Amino acid sequence: MENGTKEIKTADEIRQTFDRMGKCAKEAEVELRNLGSEKKNQALLKVAEAFVRHKDRILLENAKDVEAARANGMAPGMVDRLLLTEARIQGMSEGLTQVAGLDDPVGEVLGMKKRPNGLLIGQKRVPLGVVGMIYESRPNVTADAFALCFKTGNAVILKGGKEAFYSNQAIVEIIQDTLRSQGISPSAVQLVPFTDRQATACFMKLNQYVDVLIPRGGAGLIRAVVENSSIPVIETGTGNCHIYVDESADLAMAADIIENAKTQRIGVCNACESLVVHEKVEKDLLQLLGERLAKYPVELRGDEKARTCLDSVKPASEEDWGKEYLDYILSVKTVSGIDEAIAHINRYNTGHSEAIITENYTNAQKFLDEIDAAAVYVNASTRFTDGFEFGFGAEIGISTQKLHARGPMGLTALTTTKYIIYGNGQVRP
Repeated sequence: MENGTKEIKTADEIRQTFDRMGKCAKEAEVELRNLGSEKKNQALLKVAEAFVRHKDRILLENAKDVEAARANGMAPGMVDRLLLTEARIQGMSEGLTQVAGLDDPVGEVLGMKKRPNGLLIGQKRVPLGVVGMIYESRPNVTADAFALCFKTGNAVILKGGKEAFYSNQAIVEIIQDTLRSQGISPSAVQLVPFTDRQATACFMKLNQYVDVLIPRGGAGLIRAVVENSSIPVIETGTGNCHIYVDESADLAMAADIIENAKTQRIGVCNACESLVVHEKVEKDLLQLLGERLAKYPVELRGDEKARTCLDSVKPASEEDWGKEYLDYILSVKTVSGIDEAIAHINRYNTGHSEAIITENYTNAQKFLDEIDAAAVYVNASTRFTDGFEFGFGAEIGISTQKLHARGPMGLTALTTTKYIIYGNGQVRP
């Protein structure tokens, strides 16, 4: 990898850099496509060890990013996304170890059928090729993206945000050095050395080399990539996640789940941003929540009925119902029953994660059937929508679209299929 730079280069210099990176990725793709599972797993374990061994270097570079972010007034939730700790680096390492332990989907044959003419026709999983990723803040995404792409035989080109520049650079250099020591092309993973929007625009037109582009970040970034990319895009969406507390809910359970989903980490896409409450239990629930959330700076914004139940609830606007706050703010909507709750959630959600707290089996099944989202929960926190928690080892993103992947994207989401046909001399009449 070239030494990173934050300096703005000319358009020609940026294009030349991307052209060079694209060619290197294509060359690495051929090597990775033919790399055996044992070799891939061994390399992943070596990178996992290297992260822990070089944790001081990663923390030092991350501290530069965090200091600059705070000086520039970055919101606390976003700083939390950016921050690395020894525990989070250990988590990055464990993620790679988990990915190494998962079955390799590449080469899996998805059934064979014999046609009347004797042809055997089946499908086989193969890598996508070269994956591009544009993302913000979270440097742990760098490790996850590498692990999943590498395991599935894909080369990956990463463009992180300027706020995580030094962290990403250190992580990628550690990966590349480790791959080199294993006799594997370091171009299996590359980091774009520019952070400005001009470079992002150029990257989005690199369809000559990149097979799929995955944006991961705020609504503005995702919208810009979807609207301007000439590369096919897998859209990872924002998270306006709701929790609906039904009339039959165990309110102590509901309070536990809401506290976790709202406050455990505020700057993540699977945090609860919107609370929907049945009118018959709203007063009791909000008074319980008022006590439970008093130790956090959580601001409740509710409709007129919610404000009569708890004095501290501030008026909500129409904008609040569809807002991903990434902050200690929670909207509160009163409903008369499950049909109104489902209608409200399907109107304002972002297709990410939605939950119902209920003891009513019929309502639970209705919610599961009728809510349009990638992950739908009964009596559990939305914070579980995560590749690690789903047993994928890591995730490259949480897709909120319906093609070709939906929800946390693990290994199989980074493969495609090709038809394989066996014959014994057949010709078409």
